[in-house]
Amino acid sequence: MNPLRCPSPDRWLERALSDVDTLLLDHAHCEKKAASTMLALVFRTPEMELSGALSRMAREELTHFEMALRELRRRGLPYVKLTPSAYAGRLAAACRKRPEPDALLDAFVAGSLIEARSCERIGLLAGAIEDRHLRAFYQALHPAEERHHLLLLDAAARFGDPAPRLAQLAEIEAAIVTEGEDLVRMHA
Repeated sequence: MNPLRCPSPDRWLERALSDVDTLLLDHAHCEKKAASTMLALVFRTPEMELSGALSRMAREELTHFEMALRELRRRGLPYVKLTPSAYAGRLAAACRKRPEPDALLDAFVAGSLIEARSCERIGLLAGAIEDRHLRAFYQALHPAEERHHLLLLDAAARFGDPAPRLAQLAEIEAAIVTEGEDLVRMHA
């Protein structure tokens, strides 16, 4: 199931391919942030089974972070700070903060949308990047991103019916993506 309401604009891929080094650096930061987000959800989630699944996902995101670091090293690039896009922050701002079951449902739905967008964009990169090592890197990540967005959507259902919030947040996510940013980022 694809929860996205629109495909990434062509300009995103054009911009990404114009500066693959910056994109890779941003991708490393995104994987680190994803791991951190999953750990934060472990602390908020009252269910043992779900906490275990999120913990495994956090470890997988850290593995992806390490893979991105290896690609940066292979390309002779430093791992430095990078200004993130506003994408995730804008989506998080649309999420409810209270009561906790509603906040968790929204956090999982938003996470699912972010992972679905990552899945889509990683698929685009895997089919378009010329560097064979980088292409293999993105091909290797694609199945995990799809699995992650489905896991997070399933997690949301533990805290209520995700369909209404998915519809609302997916529209907001689509507007953010359509508007875009003038940055080379995974989620610009």
